[in-house]
Amino acid sequence: MFRRMVWLVPLFVAAIVGWFIYESVWDAALFRAEPGRVCANLDATQSVEWLREHPDTQVLDVRSAREFSGGAVPGAVNVSTGSEDFDQQVSALDRHKPVLVYCAGGYRSRKAVEKLKALGFENIQHMHRGYLWWRRVAN
Repeated sequence: MFRRMVWLVPLFVAAIVGWFIYESVWDAALFRAEPGRVCANLDATQSVEWLREHPDTQVLDVRSAREFSGGAVPGAVNVSTGSEDFDQQVSALDRHKPVLVYCAGGYRSRKAVEKLKALGFENIQHMHRGYLWWRRVAN
């Protein structure tokens, strides 16, 4: 039985390595500097520091309402990326003020960063690894 399952180990390792390569290529394009705009990828510790130093930051949680009800970054507004009117809801935020965006692990929030950039937000801070890491650092 064990010998039959040994092939799963390299497959699992390849999947993890593949994801990290894909993520790094995606991040290089997503967080590239643009004239007059800021778009940064912060880890949880940097996010805590950012919010401490920039209290006017709008915090955008793009997880589902169910996830949000289980805990969130203080002051966060919840607009799920799965919402049909996501663009309309985030358009209510001030495009000229910084926004820190996060989800549970980082995938949905990266998709949200793409949309926020397209909507003209000038200062986007992304929380790398999302709320899962925030809970470890902020507590």
